Amino acid sequence: MNIFVILISALLIIIVLLRRRVPIGPAILTAGIFIWAAAAPQPHYLWNAWIETFSAYRTYDLIFALYFVMCLEIELRTGGILDDLVRSLHRLLKSPRLTLAIMPAFLGLLPSLGGARFSAPIVEITAKGLNLTAEHKANINFWFRHIFEFSSPIIPGMLMACSIAAIPFSSLLLHLAWVTPLFFLVGWLILMRPLKLPPHLLTETGKVNFTKELKTLCFAVAPVAANFILITAFNFTAAAAMALVVFAMIFVLRFTNHTLNIKEVFAGACDRKMLLNIVCIFYFIQILTDTGILHLIVSEFQKSPLPAIVAAVSFIIGILTGMSQGHVAIVMPIIAAMAPGDLTLAGIAMVFGVAGQMLTPTHMCLLVTLDYFKADYFKCLKTLVPMSALLLAVFSAVTYIAG
Repeated sequence: MNIFVILISALLIIIVLLRRRVPIGPAILTAGIFIWAAAAPQPHYLWNAWIETFSAYRTYDLIFALYFVMCLEIELRTGGILDDLVRSLHRLLKSPRLTLAIMPAFLGLLPSLGGARFSAPIVEITAKGLNLTAEHKANINFWFRHIFEFSSPIIPGMLMACSIAAIPFSSLLLHLAWVTPLFFLVGWLILMRPLKLPPHLLTETGKVNFTKELKTLCFAVAPVAANFILITAFNFTAAAAMALVVFAMIFVLRFTNHTLNIKEVFAGACDRKMLLNIVCIFYFIQILTDTGILHLIVSEFQKSPLPAIVAAVSFIIGILTGMSQGHVAIVMPIIAAMAPGDLTLAGIAMVFGVAGQMLTPTHMCLLVTLDYFKADYFKCLKTLVPMSALLLAVFSAVTYIAG
C-alpha cells in the first residue's frame, strides 16, 4: 500500500477516535498500530519499539519533568504567588493582552518538554474576566510559548540542527531571528487584537509602587530562572532541575510565611491520564522509527526539487513526531549530504518543521495545554491552521524574494 494512503488513513483513524472522545494518546497509538499492520506487520517491530520506549531515558525524563512542573505549579498557585505575579504584571504593563502574551513567551525560553503546563495556570488567572473560551486560552498559551523556537540559544532542535548540518549556530540564529517577531505578530493579530476588554481592565487607578511590584515579579520568576540556570549553566536534566527547584521552594515558601500543603503538592501532581498519553505517544513515535516509515517518507520525496523536499518532509515529520528533534534528525542529514552549509534550506527545515508541530496532538505542549484547559483539539485547530498557514506564507514569500 502507498505510504501516503497509509498516512491519510491513519490520520482519519485519529480524527474519528478523537471525535468519539477517545483520549489523545490511545487514539494516536491506535493509528500507529494501523501503520505497522499496513506497512511492516512483523511482531518484532512492536516488541522492539515497546522495549526501546521503556528503556529510553527521554521517556522518564519527560514524565518526571512534567510531574515536578505540576508540583511547582501547585506550590505557586496555592501559595498565592501566581495571583501576585499577574496583579504585578497588570500594574506594570497596564495591558491584559501583553500579560497574556508575554508570560507563555517568557516561560517558553525554558526548553522543557511539555513545559506549557507551567504557563497554563498563569494564562488562566490572567484571563479571568475576559470571557474567553477554553480553546482561545489554550491557543494563547500554546502559540506564544513557541515564539523563541528560532532564536533561543538553548532550544535542543536548533542545537541539533546546527550540529548535524555543520552550520555555525550564530549563523542560523541570525538567519532565523526575524521569524520570532513574525511568530509573535501572527499570534497577536489573530489571538490578542480581537479581544474585547471590559472597561475596568482598561484603566488602572492609583500610583504604582515599582519597587514593590518588581520584587513580587522577581520572587515569582525566580523558580523559573533557577530552572533555566540549572539546565543551561550546570547541564542538569529537565527532571533533575525541576525536582531541585520544587524541594527548594518548600523551604522558601515556609520561610516567607506562604501557604503550603506538602501532601497536596505531591499528591495533586499525579495525573494518570497524562502518563498514559505520554507513553502512548512515545511508543507511536518509536513504532514509526523502527519500521522505517519516517525514512520511507523521505525517499518518496527524492524526485522533487530540494527546497520542496525539505519543506514537505519537515512539515510531515513535524506533524508525526511533534518534536523538533524528530524532523531535525530526519531532514538535516539530507541537507548536510546534498547542500552542506546551506542556511536557506536549514531555515526552511526549521520553520516548516515547527509549523507541523503546531498542528499535531503528538506535540507534548499542545497535549498538556488541551488537558489543562479541557479544550477541544478540533476547535483549537480552527485557529491554529490559519495561523500556521499565515506564518508559512510570509516566511516562504520572504525566503523566495531574498533568494
